[in-house]
Amino acid sequence: MIRVYNTITKTKEEFKPTVDGKVGIYLCGPTVYKPSHIGHMVGPVIFDTIKRYLKYNGYDVKLVINITDVDDKLIAESNLRNLPMNVVAEEMTVDYMNNLAAMGVRDSVDAFPKATDHINNIIKFTQDLIDKDFAYSSDGDVYFDVSKFSGYGKLSHRSLDQMAGEGGGMVERKRSPFDFALWKSAKPNEPSWDSPWGKGRPGWHIECSVMSCELLGETFDIHGGGLDLVFPHHENEVAQSEARHGKPMCRYWMHNGLMQESGEIGKVGGRNTHVAKENNIQSQEVGKISKSKGAGAFSDMLKQFTPETIRFFLLSTHYRRPIDFGFARVAEVGKGLETFYRFAKRFEKITGKNFYAQAVPTNRNDAENLKQSFNSNFQPQFFNLVDNYRTKFLDSMDDDFNTGGAIGFLFELLRELNKFIDEARLEVVRDEGLFSVLLYGVVVLRELGLTLGLFVEQPREAGVAGANEIADKLIKLLIELRNMARQNKDFAAADKIRTSLNELGIQLEDHAGITEYVLS
Repeated sequence: MIRVYNTITKTKEEFKPTVDGKVGIYLCGPTVYKPSHIGHMVGPVIFDTIKRYLKYNGYDVKLVINITDVDDKLIAESNLRNLPMNVVAEEMTVDYMNNLAAMGVRDSVDAFPKATDHINNIIKFTQDLIDKDFAYSSDGDVYFDVSKFSGYGKLSHRSLDQMAGEGGGMVERKRSPFDFALWKSAKPNEPSWDSPWGKGRPGWHIECSVMSCELLGETFDIHGGGLDLVFPHHENEVAQSEARHGKPMCRYWMHNGLMQESGEIGKVGGRNTHVAKENNIQSQEVGKISKSKGAGAFSDMLKQFTPETIRFFLLSTHYRRPIDFGFARVAEVGKGLETFYRFAKRFEKITGKNFYAQAVPTNRNDAENLKQSFNSNFQPQFFNLVDNYRTKFLDSMDDDFNTGGAIGFLFELLRELNKFIDEARLEVVRDEGLFSVLLYGVVVLRELGLTLGLFVEQPREAGVAGANEIADKLIKLLIELRNMARQNKDFAAADKIRTSLNELGIQLEDHAGITEYVLS
């Protein structure tokens, strides 16, 4: 049984989707006005992992991540760069998508709706709220009347006297400072669209209510986002969606902890030292990494660490906890990942089998029958040991997707596999029966890793395109130069290239006019 912590009830609840066997997940994506940073990868990696695990458990899952491509910050950036807003948005969207692709997330996302593609739906949604007397127009703006929605504050667990209303020039147009904008009247030199209330653009909160409803329905299963979005963004989504539809917006509200500067918690953009606490918005907000506090571009980080290292780092902490971030911390966690890589090489050296080529169950029910294809009566104690760690891993994931705890059991299973090799002396004794026993443990290790999006393929070096890809291009260039030298009968130069590559462990093989290389 999978249990999920629900922000709105502050308890762990048994996971029961709205439609049996199907799961709809909506994750708040970025406002695309500057390049993505590490903080923008937290939610996508977490909810990609949640989707993988739910699919492993037999669910048909649809994951949606929105793109906010009209916003105050985006307009300010377009003015600063003297470029149209849509040009800036498109440039930053491409950057975001490239980073998601590097992290292995992009293909698992079923839709990336953009706010500007849903303007007509936003206008209709807003008009419906006016017709139901939950909203009102004022001088070209449209506001949600908080006093008309009795459940306002139920997600963030705040009363009105604990909330801060929107300030600025809008206050005099509103009935209450706590009312929030659904539609904003056009200002000079800003993008705008025609509406029943005059030219304008949507407010931030209405965008997500509209897009989630259009793609997942009036009530869907999981709404995710960072803890900093609970109020006001998600609180306002709840109010406007439930006011319009008269039913819960979603069944489970899941919020991930915010990324904090390692060893400098609270010091990003300031010198306040404090302890960031789980589920505590205020304590995590102070030290969270953000664009406004100078967070570096994620594409630069990918030049220092492989995507799998970063993914392993992000999943090493339970998603609701604040993430202790720093390059030294990522490198430290990466050393742990290296132990799995060393084992994969050790396994291949001993058995001649590629760790990453082993077929594994992709469904939990199929995995339950995995042992039947092995002779578990031979070395039953080891089979039971492997099964025990598999059970502990799954229990951790069933308990609110505790990836940190699950990874801990992967390490314990890895230790037992290495211990088995040592005690059976498999590096010097060739025993096919023992190899089969070891293979069972390897298949389980990779099966579990894949539910986290780990051990998908052979690891590569850091770099957005990958250092291996760059090296491949350079080697092929040298092969081309060697072939040209041979055609020009400059055999000394051709031999020099071949010899130099050989010294680097790169062997050239000529086959029927085609030259290939292998790494020795």
